[in-house]
Amino acid sequence: MSITEVFTLFGGLGFFLFGMKLMSEGLEKAAGAKMRGILEFFTQNRFIGMIVGIVFTAIIQSSNATTVMVVSFVNSGLMTLMQATGVILGANIGTTVTGQLIAFNLSDIAPLVVIIGVVMVMFCKKQNVKKIGEVILGFGILFMGLRIMGESMEAVKESPKILEFLGSLESPFSAILVGFVITAVLQSSSATVGIILLMVSQGLLEFTICPFMILGCNIGSCVSALAASLSGKKDAKRAALIHLLFNVVGSVIMFIILLLAQGPITDALVYISGGNMARAVANVHTLMKVFEVAILFPFMGWIVKATYKIVPGTDEVEDEYELRYIGKGNIMAPTTAFSNGVHEIAHMGRAAIENLKISMHTLCDLNEEEIEEVYKREEYIDFLNRKITDYLVKVNEIELPFADARLIGALFHVVNDIERIGDHAENFADSAKDRIERGIEFSEKAKKQLQDMTEEVVQILEYSLDMFMNRNPRHMQDILTLEDDIDERERKLQRAHVKRLTKNKCTPEAGMLFSDTISGLERVADHATNIAFAILNPDNASSEEDEEE
Repeated sequence: MSITEVFTLFGGLGFFLFGMKLMSEGLEKAAGAKMRGILEFFTQNRFIGMIVGIVFTAIIQSSNATTVMVVSFVNSGLMTLMQATGVILGANIGTTVTGQLIAFNLSDIAPLVVIIGVVMVMFCKKQNVKKIGEVILGFGILFMGLRIMGESMEAVKESPKILEFLGSLESPFSAILVGFVITAVLQSSSATVGIILLMVSQGLLEFTICPFMILGCNIGSCVSALAASLSGKKDAKRAALIHLLFNVVGSVIMFIILLLAQGPITDALVYISGGNMARAVANVHTLMKVFEVAILFPFMGWIVKATYKIVPGTDEVEDEYELRYIGKGNIMAPTTAFSNGVHEIAHMGRAAIENLKISMHTLCDLNEEEIEEVYKREEYIDFLNRKITDYLVKVNEIELPFADARLIGALFHVVNDIERIGDHAENFADSAKDRIERGIEFSEKAKKQLQDMTEEVVQILEYSLDMFMNRNPRHMQDILTLEDDIDERERKLQRAHVKRLTKNKCTPEAGMLFSDTISGLERVADHATNIAFAILNPDNASSEEDEEE
């Protein structure tokens, strides 16, 4: 085998791996955001989670991407370990779809597919079309790589040393080791199966040894999730261990079965595949995974308990303040980075709403302990503002799914709006402190007016946060109506306040505090409206009130 043929072989492998990467990432960018939402919504039941895991992995063509995403969700607290087990099981079946596609051997039409993909990527202006073009281009490059490898492997048959090495893989243990090493290096069990499939088609490998190599692939595919979990929390490590334990236990069971009945099993697989050896490899990969899931599904609770034995204890809280979904120890996967940021911003929003309620309560009732509570929570909100902003800057530097990348700018505005709501709450606490120190009295009617306006403002904030979190416009009309009501209420209260001053029914000091407070509440409602519409209208997202203030 000449050096030119070696370079050609590795060049074909490069095309194959690049095509698979381009196809997987293109699918992830085009559909990742929507699939992530489905993943979050449909994982409450382990069986449904498994179905979603199958579909998700079959679409994005990468069990590694799915398991890393699951590890990220578990790490952020968006998914429990038991929910993660279903998706991980599904990912193990979904990843076999790639092998089934490769077995069709579409190398003859690969150049046509490539040119279609190139035209879509280079000449189409719409980003969604470009991403689909990347998928098509990757698909074509993958099969062109297979064709190049297939042609260059003809020369391998003339190399005695390579044939001798491949012949030495008759040992099941050595076959498992080779499958593990190749998959760990390539970071893709689908790629390894594709290579095995090609070598069997070329007559370089005996089909009887392929199931054992695939068992090695199964274990090697766990490396990516394990590596991603190393910097994560303990539950993230446990999620990665679930993947590893499932594959190890499943591979051990299959290994024993293959040793006991290897001949009948391989003969049956070749028969049901119509004598097509490439299809037989793809089928053995699929059937082994389905069998492993069927056997181990009832025992996943035990596997979860085993991960608690291997990774005992809970995470220590090092910082005074807690970041629930992002920050140190959290995994920044492109498909989950945006979602984690949204959940952390919503957490910040809930803290700001709580502070607003307490600050208005203490402004009316003059509770000094509540004033200090407002100040302390405002420090926490400022902490979240800094950390989330730093996080969003980092997220903006990575390549996100198209739907997420389009919205990331709006998140900066939402964080700013929430931080301003927190400032208003602090101002109300300052006013309460001022009332105590200067002995300023509010009438019962004034207190009732403030409480009624606060209830409306809190309601619009809750609607807005729900709209922001779920991107669901069902509260749109409620928010618009409340915004108009609050504006009108503020105008009426200001007019009534001026009348009281002219009739000497309240002191100038009380009147100024009252006027400033209702103006502040009206501006909080404006910020709430900004939050609600930021993600629905990302191109027009702005916090105009910040400039006014």
